[in-house]
Amino acid sequence: MATLTKVGITEALCADVSGFSKREASEYVDAFFNTIKETLERGDTVKVAGFGNFVVREKKARIGRNPQTGAEIQIAARRVVTFKASDLLKKKLAGPDDGE
Repeated sequence: MATLTKVGITEALCADVSGFSKREASEYVDAFFNTIKETLERGDTVKVAGFGNFVVREKKARIGRNPQTGAEIQIAARRVVTFKASDLLKKKLAGPDDGE
């Protein structure tokens, strides 16, 4: 299984859009991800039609356990990003239907 990196996205953008230099494509990709990061930092949701939603969730402080010792530890409150795939993406990942 391969991993798509930011460099790979930049190269794919260069290949798919004629007239883009690697530098320009890199600037667009960086701007895209910076916009997503800034939006999530504000606590807002990022919705990408046909792809999915990135949502910031607040997790409360709680008691956990150290898996090696079994000792209780305090897990601090924090914000986490969750991703929920769109129905369209889920269908694409599931593959073709048998009835088609």
